[in-house]
Amino acid sequence: MNKPLNDQSLTTDGLPATGKGRILLLACGALAREILDLIKMNGWSHMDLHCLPAILHVHPEKIPNAVEQAVLKFRSDYDDIFVVYADCGTGGLLQSLCDDLGVEMVAGPHCYSFFEGNEAFAKTDEIDCFYLTDFLVRQFDAFIVKPLGLDRHPELRDMYFGNYKTLIYQAQTDDPALTEKAKEHAERLGLAFERRLTGYGDLETTLGSLT
Repeated sequence: MNKPLNDQSLTTDGLPATGKGRILLLACGALAREILDLIKMNGWSHMDLHCLPAILHVHPEKIPNAVEQAVLKFRSDYDDIFVVYADCGTGGLLQSLCDDLGVEMVAGPHCYSFFEGNEAFAKTDEIDCFYLTDFLVRQFDAFIVKPLGLDRHPELRDMYFGNYKTLIYQAQTDDPALTEKAKEHAERLGLAFERRLTGYGDLETTLGSLT
C-alpha cells in the first residue's frame, strides 16, 4: 500500500489486501485513494483494504459475483468484512447478496450519493445532471469515452448526452488541475459545468463507525 497508486491498475486489477488489520474493507478500485487517505488521516490501523477492479462498473451485473468470491476468499482471515460498494447499478442484488453472506455494505444507490451525502442527494432533483468524481475525472476515457464508443464515433455524443444539461464534478480533493480537467470533459460533452467540493461525505462517517 506504500507504493504510489496507479489509476490504470486500479481500473483493471484493483488493489490487493495487505493481510493486516481486523476489518477488511472490500471496495471498488475507484475508491482506493479516498479510503487509503481516510485510513491514514484517522489512524484506522485496524482496517485493511482490498479493491476489486473499478472497471466492473461498466458491467454492474458482474459486481455481486466478484464481491461474493472475495468475501468467501477472505472471510477466515479477518474478524469482519465491510463492503464499500453502494448498489452501483445491481438493482438490489448486491444488498441481497450481502444480507445472505452476513456482511454489511455502504448505504446508497451509488458513490455520487454517498459523496454528496445520501440524505442530501435524495432531496435533489437532478435527472438532467451527469456526475464525475475525482477518479472518474482522471479515468474519463476508460469509463466514459471508450465504453460508449465516443473515441470512434464522436457523433454519438448528443445521442448519449442530449438529455443532460450539466456535468457536476463532485470533488473529493481541492485540486485545481482536476477541476480544469473536469471542465474540459464538460465542454467535450457539450454540458454546463458545476463543481461541488463534497470531500468524502458519508464514506468517512460510515467507515468511522466501524470498530
